Amino acid sequence: MKTQDGDTVKAGVERTSSRILEILDVRGKVTETGATTSRCSDYDSDEEVYRARHPWSIYKAPFADMQKGMARLRVELPKDGWKIVQDGVDGSKAKSPQIVAESRGGKFAVDVRLHKASKVGNAPDLLEVTVESACYRPK
Repeated sequence: MKTQDGDTVKAGVERTSSRILEILDVRGKVTETGATTSRCSDYDSDEEVYRARHPWSIYKAPFADMQKGMARLRVELPKDGWKIVQDGVDGSKAKSPQIVAESRGGKFAVDVRLHKASKVGNAPDLLEVTVESACYRPK
């Protein structure tokens, strides 16, 4: 496991998120969140092992445009050196379309889910994206 500077890892996750947004090419509102750091759950709590995560969403865009964005990911991620490890539906009751991919070398992973609007909770059409780094030890 690599020893890395946490700020550098977070910046890499945010750059990767920006690239995913470019590939999706969906015009809508994007939530404005930054990457955060959390402990890797696969390790003992006394070990200092972390990962950076950047969750964000696109909303207020036509559902058909979001579907096209998912289709672009299927084509463009492999061209960008990503391996799609899951392409189907998630485990939710709604069975939302989901793509999970890992970057070359396993440095980053992305999980993208497409949610149809729901009257429950007044949820809008939503493209949910989470980019995360591999686990690392801080410098």
